[in-house]
Amino acid sequence: MKHLLVAIIFVGSGAAAESFADQAQPRAPDYAEAGAWAARPSQEGAAAQAAPGASAADHRPAVDVFYVHPTTYRSTERWNQDIADTATNAWTDGSVIARQAGIFNGCCRVFAPRYRQASSLAFRNMATGGEAAFALAYGDVLRAFDNYIRHDNHGRPFILAGHSQGARHISQLLEDRIDGKALGKRMVIAYVVGIDLVEGDFGTRYKSLKTCRTPAETGCVVAWNSILPGADLTKFAAASSARFVARYGMRPGGAALCINPLTFDAAQPAATTESSRGAVPGDPDATPLQPLRPRAVSARCEMGFLVVEPAPNLGLKALPGGSMHYHDYGLFYADIRANIGTRINAYLGKLTGQ
Repeated sequence: MKHLLVAIIFVGSGAAAESFADQAQPRAPDYAEAGAWAARPSQEGAAAQAAPGASAADHRPAVDVFYVHPTTYRSTERWNQDIADTATNAWTDGSVIARQAGIFNGCCRVFAPRYRQASSLAFRNMATGGEAAFALAYGDVLRAFDNYIRHDNHGRPFILAGHSQGARHISQLLEDRIDGKALGKRMVIAYVVGIDLVEGDFGTRYKSLKTCRTPAETGCVVAWNSILPGADLTKFAAASSARFVARYGMRPGGAALCINPLTFDAAQPAATTESSRGAVPGDPDATPLQPLRPRAVSARCEMGFLVVEPAPNLGLKALPGGSMHYHDYGLFYADIRANIGTRINAYLGKLTGQ
């Protein structure tokens, strides 16, 4: 399954490189070692940061989050990152661990593995080694999750979250470890953001899992892809549908899955800036988080995509074609943070019969 938006960003086949089969791969992470994690309890790292203006952290959280970061390794020569690559790790921590995983520090213990992520080379050459690179990366994520469940979870409720490549791995993890499994009863929600997850995946790929329709629903999945109003919606929608047809044949269900994170309510697919609790200004990088800006973005679901209109003073840059992919989380930082609390309260309320 190719990630739709990044597949559009990385156009062309790229320069010739050593084949995946011929390239020696980095040593597999040992998730018993501290260095194999970007964040975990007592080693929160960049995930301990919160944007100025964010709600306070819960210092005795009852819930965990297992978060998988997006692609931050831009090599055009190597298929997968070595987690001993300190420069890439530092960029990962500043640009996404702080800005995405850190959203969850208000509610949860954060577990964020380092993994041999697939590189830009893999995205550009999916048919000639990229799929193998993604499989290698997913194997690490699966082992990290299994290690977390075996040694750290102790029966606690948990949230799954990822973005882009990380969301792709979370989507597979849902299939392998959650859908129809006893473990799924402990999942509060899955935020699977920035990939071409479609409505028809539910009932085909996922036999038991459902999409979330209301802000307090639990045990379900939410997804969105942010684009600007001037983007070619027809092009994006066609690419998403094509992936579904290639896997399942001609049948209904190829529309991309979209929930508006300003409402998290399928009955309210559009919202004005008045609903925006707080967005993070500036492009994702390793600099400290700027103070949140409320009422800075409007959003609406259209043809399965989240059409966003951010305030100019946020200083955000779009990717080619009008994609706001890099800002899928940051545009809704405070909205996601608030929604997590709503869902956790609903989940824990069910456990106590309240």
